[in-house]
Amino acid sequence: MSLVEQSTRALLSGNEAIARGAVEADARIGVGYPGTPSTEILEALARYDGIDVSWSPNEKVALDVALGASIGGVRALATMKHVGLNVAADTFLTAAYTGVNGGLVVVSADDPGMHSSQNEQDNRLYARFAAVPVLEPADSREAKEHARLAFWLSEEFDTPVLLRTTTRISHCRGVVELEPPAGSPARPFTRDPRKYVMLPGNARLRHPVVLERLERLAAFAEESPLTVWEEGDPTVGIVTSGVTYQYVREALPGASVLKLGLTYPPPLGTIRRFAASVERVLVVEELEPFLEEILLAAGIAVSGKEFFPRLGELSPELVRSGLVAAGVLAPEAEPVAPRAQLAVQPSPRPPVLCPGCSHATPFMALRQLGAVVAGDIGCYTLAALEPLSAMDTCVAMGSSVGMAVGLARSGGADGPVVASIGDSTFLHGGIPALIDAVTSGTDVTVVILNNGTTAMTGGQAHPGTGSTISGAQAGAVDLEALCRSLGVEHVEVVDPYDVAATHVALERAIKYPGPAVVITNRPCVEAPVKVRDYPFEVDLDACIACQLCMNIGCPSLTWTDEFHDGRRKVQIDEGTCTGCTVCAQMCPSGAIVPVSAWGAAGG
Repeated sequence: MSLVEQSTRALLSGNEAIARGAVEADARIGVGYPGTPSTEILEALARYDGIDVSWSPNEKVALDVALGASIGGVRALATMKHVGLNVAADTFLTAAYTGVNGGLVVVSADDPGMHSSQNEQDNRLYARFAAVPVLEPADSREAKEHARLAFWLSEEFDTPVLLRTTTRISHCRGVVELEPPAGSPARPFTRDPRKYVMLPGNARLRHPVVLERLERLAAFAEESPLTVWEEGDPTVGIVTSGVTYQYVREALPGASVLKLGLTYPPPLGTIRRFAASVERVLVVEELEPFLEEILLAAGIAVSGKEFFPRLGELSPELVRSGLVAAGVLAPEAEPVAPRAQLAVQPSPRPPVLCPGCSHATPFMALRQLGAVVAGDIGCYTLAALEPLSAMDTCVAMGSSVGMAVGLARSGGADGPVVASIGDSTFLHGGIPALIDAVTSGTDVTVVILNNGTTAMTGGQAHPGTGSTISGAQAGAVDLEALCRSLGVEHVEVVDPYDVAATHVALERAIKYPGPAVVITNRPCVEAPVKVRDYPFEVDLDACIACQLCMNIGCPSLTWTDEFHDGRRKVQIDEGTCTGCTVCAQMCPSGAIVPVSAWGAAGG
């Protein structure tokens, strides 16, 4: 029994509500790859009995598994953040042609404002590109209802359904009414190569089916309860969807509003009638002018991005400002009082690696070796910032190895070329590029930063961890054996807490003529269980203020008010120190020692 099944109501985040909707819709398979803001959907789903939930090596594999399960007759959910859909796009666009058997729902959690992402693409465009319907919930209640409805919609129209959320919907909480599972039985598997084998001849027959299905979906949108017309002041009408509906209602509570839960294909007939009932129509939407352009192309006079920004996420304040700019609200009508200014402003808190992070040492060594470093997506991307300043590129999941190969083959790099990539990211998308390095014989070094988890998103399992999403034991990929099997002859494994050994291993790899791999093995200090050892302290009498230890960028190391030869001495915050010993190994005066009080207390 799950934690919410004992009540008929629960306070759920949008992600938890989507998981609940999948359960109520009798989904039997849940797959995905962790990525903020989508991660918690599968984690919540795994707490329910009777559903097969697992992390996949990447988003394309997840969607392949979900599509296969759908064709096999069961309802399946695939979850990912917005950029993950780029990885799964090959399958996603063709799945629109094959259609489904059991319902197939793909969650795209978009990240307006780029809170934890490398771009803020608007994945409603993928729905139009693939010609599949997209649902956009406006709160947690709708997140559950839309997830449940999406499975029915998928089977009714023989199509994958894109369920698009944004960061605010994913993480904000609301009251959700809980219902029992619908009791939808699995469908029988039927061999149908003309439908599921996308040879050109079959695909040509399926494309007209896709277009005809869009017409039926558009007709459904006209009568669907997902389209909500709220009558109000006829001087202005607002067309909106998702979380921006909440902002509109807060900024302009008396307006006429048409809230679209199904934003593609939109109900153009209803929108025309809505536009005719008001004097002017504004479209309020985050990111791209998706709805605005569709409505303008349909001959419906609307405006939107003229007043509302295309960059970042919206807020009640930004929506209110846009309404003032549009002449809908008078400036003096703004109800929000200016925020009081504090006499003391908080200091900026830039992101840093955690105290004791095992990634710091290899990046220090790479900087000392003058390497040109192609980085990747993960906690270690912070190595691009001071004081490490040891990363030169970072674009997308798994791109580091291929970019390093290209940098090396260009001949333009002013130092040895190295790719840095985490263990989960390597298994996600780095393997094919390493194969390319081997077959092309490119002189490049790949550093696999193996901390035994998907740390960036909270410590999820991956194929190298030896465990499942529920904590059960599973087979684990041996990274060293994998690299050797791909044809890499120089593979070395090192403990990154050993500063000298790490430096020497990287130096050897860089000098090796051809592709080489160095694997740094140390568990993440924060996940899944915090790793702590005896903390260290600085003997200020012995400290010569060389400040070498500050090159690590460890947040446990801070400045003191004491000086030596005009340079400031350092100290260690014993409460956050993990006892990794890296700073002690670097200290030329032996001033960094285990905390004496800790040792005297017997640990």
